[in-house]
Formats: sequence, C-alpha cells, structure tokens
Amino acid sequence: MTPDSRFVRAAAEAAARLGPARLRVLAGRIAEGWLRSAIPSSVPVPGFAEVALAVLAAQEEERIPDGEAAAYLRGVADGHVQQADVIRVESVWSGPSTHPVPVRATAQVLVDLVGEASHELLLMTYSATPYAPLADALTSAVRRGVSVMAVVETLQGAGSALGGAEPAAAFAAVAGVELWHWPVARRTEKGAKTHAKLAVADRRVMLVSSANLTQSGVARNIEAGLLVRGGTAPRRAAEHIAELRSRGILERLR
Repeated sequence: MTPDSRFVRAAAEAAARLGPARLRVLAGRIAEGWLRSAIPSSVPVPGFAEVALAVLAAQEEERIPDGEAAAYLRGVADGHVQQADVIRVESVWSGPSTHPVPVRATAQVLVDLVGEASHELLLMTYSATPYAPLADALTSAVRRGVSVMAVVETLQGAGSALGGAEPAAAFAAVAGVELWHWPVARRTEKGAKTHAKLAVADRRVMLVSSANLTQSGVARNIEAGLLVRGGTAPRRAAEHIAELRSRGILERLR
C-alpha cells in the first residue's frame, strides 16, 4: 500500500470519523471474515455504514487480503490513540475571514466538536439562542447515546444584561439535554455572572471562545477562541464542572 492509495486514504478518513475504538471493531469484522454485506450495518452508529463501505470498496479494488487490511486498520487506530496524548492548539474565529490568513470558523468547529463526541459533551454559555446547525448536531449526539449537559445563565442571574427568552430555551428543541445553572442564591459576590463559553467533548477536545451559543456569536460577530486537543486541559475543565455540580454550586434547571 502506498501513502496515496485509496485504502490508505479510506482508513485515515475512517479513523477521523469513527475514532479508534470503532475502527478496531471494523478491523475485527474484516479479520473474522464477516459477509461484506453485513459489516456496514453491524454497528448502529451514524456514519459507520458509510465509512465501512468506503473502506471495503477500497480494499476490494486494491485486492488487499483481509488479514493485511485488518492489521493496517488496527495500526491506524493505535496511532490515533497515541496522538490523543499530543497537545494541539489552533485558533478559531467568528466573523469576516481573510484569504491570506486562513482560520477555522467557530460555527463549523463547534458543530464538528459535537459531532465527534462519543460519550460525553459539556457546554457552557452566557447567552444562547436557537441555532439550527448546533441543534441538529446535538440531537444526533443524543440519539447515538452521548450524555449532553449544558450550563447556562438565567435572566435572573444576568440581571438587566440579558433580555428576551431564557438562554435555556435555545435547547428546548433538543430532547435529552441536561440543563444546569448557577443559582443566584449561591453567588457569593453581587453581580457575579455565568460568563464562561466552552464546549468539551469526551474530556479530550475543548473549545474555549468569547462566542456565546448564538447565531451572532458563532457566525456574525468577530469572536476569538482556541480549540485544544489532547493534554490535561479538556479533562480538567470537565472535572471542574463535575466538581461544581457535586458541591451544589451548580444545580439542575427545571
């Protein structure tokens, strides 16, 4: 297999979309000699069938034996696990783009982050309004078994700084999202706000941004943030939120 072969490219795409655990499952199905027609539907996860079909088609086209194909896929999966320990940071921006300095857009990064979560997704925002691409991504996450929790500010907590509907209403269309807040009675400093804006997927990827979860925040305003992959920062952020919950500083919003 050469670096530019169809199978190598399909394996890389499979790792990026499925993650190492599900890539190993695909490798196992191939190694065990499953019927080609049965493999794509053997894992009821969005995207698995499409990715599996691409890998199998590339394997057949290049006439790669099952054992060799499975071994290669497992190697790619192991490589992705090792990369998870490498810290990668990139800037993310909302608002106007410039061709000489290409940067990733907040809206797409946020939706992609939600899309790659496999078991846990944490969101925190000050303001929030319905944003269809995010709502669709969250709905898909819930359907594939991801535990989704959002910490939002309330109109009471924001005082006169926020108006209109409660920020929590932005998640009303997504069944299965746990909503939490910082009760005013538990704020030791007068005027304190829930002002953090972040998203953490599986305690390994974190987006920290100035952008609220609104159409203006993720698309129209000039907002800046950082996408962090690997290292301890995503895990520590998730652990901090969990500790705030366990101590009763954050409470379920009912």
